[in-house]
Amino acid sequence: MFADIVGTEQVLTSAAAMSAHLTDWRGRYRGAAICVVRPRTTAAVAAVVRACAQAGVPMVPQGGNTSLCGAATPDAGGRAVVVSLSRMNRLRAIDPANNTMTAEAGCVLQTLQEAAAEAGRLLPLSLAAEGSCQIGGNLSTNAGGVQVLRYGNARELTLGLEVVLPSGEIWDGLRGLRKDNTGYDLKHLFIGAEGTLGIITAAVLKLFPLPLAVATAWLAIESPAVAVRLLGELQARFGPALTACELVSDVALGLVRRHIPGAHPAVSASPWHLLIEICGGGNDGALRDELGLLLAESLDCGSIKDAVLAHSGEQAKRLWALRENIGEAQKIEGLSIKHDVSLPISRLPEFVERADRALATAFPEIRIVTFGHLGDGNLHYNQSTSAAGENAAFLAAQPKVNRIVHDLVHELSGSISAEHGIGQLKREELLRYKSPVEIEMMRAIKRVLDPQGLMNPGKVL
Repeated sequence: MFADIVGTEQVLTSAAAMSAHLTDWRGRYRGAAICVVRPRTTAAVAAVVRACAQAGVPMVPQGGNTSLCGAATPDAGGRAVVVSLSRMNRLRAIDPANNTMTAEAGCVLQTLQEAAAEAGRLLPLSLAAEGSCQIGGNLSTNAGGVQVLRYGNARELTLGLEVVLPSGEIWDGLRGLRKDNTGYDLKHLFIGAEGTLGIITAAVLKLFPLPLAVATAWLAIESPAVAVRLLGELQARFGPALTACELVSDVALGLVRRHIPGAHPAVSASPWHLLIEICGGGNDGALRDELGLLLAESLDCGSIKDAVLAHSGEQAKRLWALRENIGEAQKIEGLSIKHDVSLPISRLPEFVERADRALATAFPEIRIVTFGHLGDGNLHYNQSTSAAGENAAFLAAQPKVNRIVHDLVHELSGSISAEHGIGQLKREELLRYKSPVEIEMMRAIKRVLDPQGLMNPGKVL
């Protein structure tokens, strides 16, 4: 059946061929499937979906398979078909005058960034997995990354979508308009839905002028409270030119130094660190001088303990590598309990102080790895033990750890998922923190669009 649609070689059935598609990036979830189908066109995706709908076969859409919540991994039942979008990797158009690009779902994010740069434009969506994640998956999880402070999440960067609905119908909403007030904005149903309402096959994305000047600095600081105060000072001085403000604990930095080879920049030992980036017009030297002046003032008054100001693009890349390799270093270290939470920026210091204290009381041997996007209130707050070999057993404590962390997040008016989504990891947690009205609204939408419940079952709801 599928071979007639995509060709025999694009239907994977052997255990070896399917293996990489049946486990998540973290290695925590492993599922089973009838096969993996790799369509090349939107019409082929629609035909695959129609065939599955007619046969009552569940479908699991999959992009770069970099999900951190098991959203792209089938369950262990073996009844599902994995629909891989990786061959749908065509950049359909770039419109520099309209500052947009139209790309298929299987395009690797880094490839799109490079294509935009060649056209003299910036695609600002940027995250650690950008060399392998695909734009369809980014949109399905409403990915965030390091430049949300200035440009917003994937949702804010999307003008139009093309989606194959669970019925196999194709919705063509590929409009590059910034104003379109003609009823419900349907694209927002599918962005962040993790493939449970349909399969995104293409998107129109916003582009921006390339920054003429960039200044990057790494700061040694005493606490998250200092970081929040510095964020306010940076925003007052630079306004929207502040594009990134990343918080890193010394524990997180230590994992990178331990597990990621290479020449790491010399940064001062400190309980906490802040990585900041300013982008604007003019030239790099002038922007660095302006940032350097603020850092000198902060050093004089004791707000920061030390600072490293990058004087070249290569130095800036090395500073960013310290931040971007934290996830990979954690993976090498071993399993851990991961939280991707967001809070009002003003409440971040209170959350870290109270959560750290409560967890240390409940689990004296705990090690907490904290890092994330201070500028938009998103922390990656992860727990393990100091003995890596004991982490598998520590995972059994996840319900108790979650209760401490998520209850506090909820008390402080935050969210239990900032940018990684729900997947299978947080499905039950969602029921605890969403109101019954919200849950029923979500289920009502699911029933209307996917009445058979075949689209990525067991995820989100």
